[in-house]
Amino acid sequence: MQKILLIEDDEQLRRNTAEILELSAYEVLTAENGKIGVEKALASKPDLVICDIMMPILDGYGVLKVFSKNPHLSTIPIILLTAKSERSDIRKGMELGADDYLTKPFDELELLSAIETRLHKSTLFVPQTSTPPLETHWQTGLESLLDPKKGHIFKKKAILYTEGDDATRLYYIKQGKVKAVRQNNEGKELITGLYQTGDWLGYTALLQQVDYQETIVVLEESHILHVPKEAFMGMIEQNATVASSLLAMLAKQILNKEQQLLGLAYNSLRKRVADALVLYAQSMPTHDSQQPITVQISREDLASMAGTATESLIRTLSDFRQEGLVDIVQGKVVITQIEKIISLKY
Repeated sequence: MQKILLIEDDEQLRRNTAEILELSAYEVLTAENGKIGVEKALASKPDLVICDIMMPILDGYGVLKVFSKNPHLSTIPIILLTAKSERSDIRKGMELGADDYLTKPFDELELLSAIETRLHKSTLFVPQTSTPPLETHWQTGLESLLDPKKGHIFKKKAILYTEGDDATRLYYIKQGKVKAVRQNNEGKELITGLYQTGDWLGYTALLQQVDYQETIVVLEESHILHVPKEAFMGMIEQNATVASSLLAMLAKQILNKEQQLLGLAYNSLRKRVADALVLYAQSMPTHDSQQPITVQISREDLASMAGTATESLIRTLSDFRQEGLVDIVQGKVVITQIEKIISLKY
């Protein structure tokens, strides 16, 4: 059961909100001010904190500052509650690291939706210290099928395969980077994924026995191997461990894709650009949140990932630069505050 800490000085609101959360199968801790809330967070480490801004002793902004400086609390998502809706208040909370923002009065659906979104987001950017066992089985099983002779060097901008082509091969990126692109009826591109050294391509089409569902474009000179469809399907049919590993990975990818599509449909431009930067960071082999990340794709590709025009992307990046979230070095975007970008709501 996931644990939520509710910090709210209004007793009636605290009681009513806690009841809603408990009925929704969350374990709930409550505190009447920020000081007590921080003490309870240190003692129990909740999965998420809901915190009022205007409180005695230690207000919501103070709680944010304490959490950001404490390594045991800094990764816990925080949703701020306030009776105010001025832009300056929202901006201040964002700058201090708030993950979400609800204005009182809020309804039950709005509250629960914000909680579910934040809890899901908090799992998307956890650095991996070791490879999960299931993924190890999947990688090891398929790597045994690779033949170094069945590889080619692809130049930048080369097409590996096109949406609608017959799915006859599984591809493995031995070295390099590519992007997956889909087009709407008007020919507008949307980047649906970024892949690099160690990634596999084309397996969903092979498993579904349909044509390739996206176009793969090479972003830099890449060495790519391939496995014939028959060898891949034979491995899946004969090795239950590899099949289970693959199913687990596919389930995770589906959840991530659903989240991406919801974001493109409902998020603001600012939030979509932030999510595109996060998606790029997650595609890197290591994404240490403490180190700057240089974005090695074009503004046009980044705009495609965000589902917007290049001009709109550039204006938003300019805003991010003024806020200290990114920098521009020799014409390239450098992500300097990835954790704050992850937490942006607006």
